[in-house]
Amino acid sequence: MHIKPVSDDAASPEVKRIFDVLAAAGNLKPFQRMLAHKPAILRAYNQLSGAVWAEDSKLSPKLKDLAYLRASIISGCEY
Repeated sequence: MHIKPVSDDAASPEVKRIFDVLAAAGNLKPFQRMLAHKPAILRAYNQLSGAVWAEDSKLSPKLKDLAYLRASIISGCEY
């Protein structure tokens, strides 16, 4: 089974608003388009991501990137 990302044309008004905010910040990625099939999950992921990448975090951005990369490699993520 192949699941396609939610396109701008197919997005609900709620998802379109989220896409617009992410795109304006330069953060709209294919992963978020896949999560958009379930808007509640997309919102929750964006909240979690915002907390992880918050400016007041004690971890450096470089360390966060390395953690994301390591998790992606372990999970076999292709992007």
